[in-house]
Amino acid sequence: MRSKVAHGMLRELDCAAAREVPGVVGVWSAADLAEMPPCVQAAAHLQDLPPVPYTLLAKLSTEEAVAGREWPALVKERVRYPGEALAVVLGEDRYRAEDGAAEVTFRIDPLPAVVTTSAASDDSVRLFDGLSNIALQGETGEPIEDSVWQEAAAVVEGRYRQQLLMPSPMECRTILAVPEGDRLTVWVGHQMPHRLRRELAALLGWSVDRVRVVVPDTGGAFGSKSAAFPEFVVVAYLAVKLGRPVRWIEDRLESMLVATRGRGQDQQVRLAADAEGRLLAYELKIDADVGAYPHLGVGLPMQTAWMATGPYTTPRVHATLRSVLTNTMLTYPYRGAGRPEAAIALERSMDVLARRLGMDPAELRRRNFIPPEAFPYDTPTGRRYDSGNYAAALDLALETLDYDRWRAEQARRRSDPDALPLGIGLSCYVERSGGEPGGLHEFGSIEVHEDGTVTARCGAAPSGQGHETVFPALVAKTLGVDEERVRLVEGDTDEQPEGLGSFASRSAQVVGALLQHASTLLIEEARGRAATLWEMPVDEVAWSDGAVHAAHDGSAAMDLGELVKATGPLRVDDRFESGMAFPFGAHAAVTEVDPELGTVNVLQVVAVDDCGVVLNPMVVHGQAFGSALQGIGQALYEGFTYDEHGVPALADGLLDYLLPTYTEVPPIEVKDTCTPSPSTPLGAKGAGESGCIGTPAAIVNAVADALHIADPDLLQMPLTPDVVWRAAHAPKFEEEVR
Repeated sequence: MRSKVAHGMLRELDCAAAREVPGVVGVWSAADLAEMPPCVQAAAHLQDLPPVPYTLLAKLSTEEAVAGREWPALVKERVRYPGEALAVVLGEDRYRAEDGAAEVTFRIDPLPAVVTTSAASDDSVRLFDGLSNIALQGETGEPIEDSVWQEAAAVVEGRYRQQLLMPSPMECRTILAVPEGDRLTVWVGHQMPHRLRRELAALLGWSVDRVRVVVPDTGGAFGSKSAAFPEFVVVAYLAVKLGRPVRWIEDRLESMLVATRGRGQDQQVRLAADAEGRLLAYELKIDADVGAYPHLGVGLPMQTAWMATGPYTTPRVHATLRSVLTNTMLTYPYRGAGRPEAAIALERSMDVLARRLGMDPAELRRRNFIPPEAFPYDTPTGRRYDSGNYAAALDLALETLDYDRWRAEQARRRSDPDALPLGIGLSCYVERSGGEPGGLHEFGSIEVHEDGTVTARCGAAPSGQGHETVFPALVAKTLGVDEERVRLVEGDTDEQPEGLGSFASRSAQVVGALLQHASTLLIEEARGRAATLWEMPVDEVAWSDGAVHAAHDGSAAMDLGELVKATGPLRVDDRFESGMAFPFGAHAAVTEVDPELGTVNVLQVVAVDDCGVVLNPMVVHGQAFGSALQGIGQALYEGFTYDEHGVPALADGLLDYLLPTYTEVPPIEVKDTCTPSPSTPLGAKGAGESGCIGTPAAIVNAVADALHIADPDLLQMPLTPDVVWRAAHAPKFEEEVR
């Protein structure tokens, strides 16, 4: 039973009638489960562990932002976002549980709701008594002197709104908790099974070995399945309390109401250049909407600040941020996680600057790229880029787009009063993949069986990235055996006791490197065993095609299965640490705009990405295509909105929140360049988030180019027909208003 209001005091809650509904097993409010801890308590133990992904952010949350702002699994006194759970009803099946929920009665005294960072940041309405709505502040780079702006040949300013998005995976959140003696087995769609195991063990006050988390094939995640949510806490707690299995499957409307959000930033930008277009300074101010409770997303805006410089040699960069609490569902990492927000602000500003200087947008970018010989490159915001050839990616994008032909067509249309305006937009980006320092490692093993088959285990979790294709092929190639002989096991904390998971585009870069490393260790172990068995020096034992043999005359030879039969079980477990990597690319878009209807027709999208060494071209192509489509969704269609009372517009589900469908897919050409990363032995960088980072700004820049719009405030995503029409008629519209 969920609240329908965004902010209020819970005055009455009566579950008696619900408990009488046939088939209802039990009904509980927070008062009935007083010992059940809040979500943050389950995560607080992270600060006592060795560094793991987002540990810094979790510590910021628990030590600075969360104190006094804990996220309860069920509302105790105060509702802070629409859909927050007031009570939980367990039934023998979903239908009976929903019948029971309908009988729960409650009264909430409404309070004013704040659903934007501007409304919340002045603290006139506080979500937590005595505490500011600004949960966290931070900065990177150095403040920029006023003289820099005053002496620059050109300075452009803008405000950009990165609207709230829904990750919208095919499969919503799911969890099944099954008590088994003194253990609990949890089947769940999740990106970090080992982290969830630690959190649930802390929640129950158990040792981690008493909890097993199993992640089967999961229908998408995009960052939205990376934490212990209130529903997970309740399900696990009640399963143990009742001693019987408890399952929760989120339906689509429920997901739209209370699943995590992405993006949600209000940005102010200043960009300065000299008369030749050389960048002098860049200033970025971020107010981030992190939702009603500071949790995993509270430190996420730092990713935007760290990546503020993009691919350019900007001598002075300063980024500041505030994480602001609002009466909305929590903001979490979503495909790109802070990097799209950085790229969109900078790339839109680059086009505004090019227009101000009278330069071609491509030429402005070329003049400011970090040159290949400058790597590794330390940015003013503290990042160390590993490798890059940004000009090569842009050149390939322009060639693939046929840039000159489209510019000629644009000029022709501008001389034809009856032709629809046509615009060309560019966006060059750099992102970070693999995770942050302290979270760039993974655990796994390679095991050989007597029949010659190989089992590869790792701490990753499957949610549609193609692990079952890429990882066995990588292990098979390293060992020199057929792919059919290699089986991958992941997403099971009993099979693989330690692991980090799947997030931050780390699969190939970190997990792939681990499996290659473990395979190499297994080869060395096999050579050592064969040397002992054959009583010869190990350097006289060679390895090829999945077998050991005497290097000189081949008099002795043995394949893996025979070696196991002769010497016993053969398994290598290890931990491998990679370095940070920085994928990059250049995206281009051509749009046709109807100023009278406000419609945008995307004629062509080109995505050129560089993820270093590609392990599987088909998988990488699919990731690039899919993420580009999500980027188009942010640019043109998607946006989560609330009314003045904080109630979301969800009456008609996905008719209110628009996703691009097959009908809206434009021609998307995916290309790649290859600049290997020196930070990992595979040379691979992350490939899964490129389109969400590079495509949105290219689309918006193309629309601005078509309409000759110099003021960035006029085109805020999503570019709905209403937004585009108002931008196209801005002078006339403003005159009518006056």
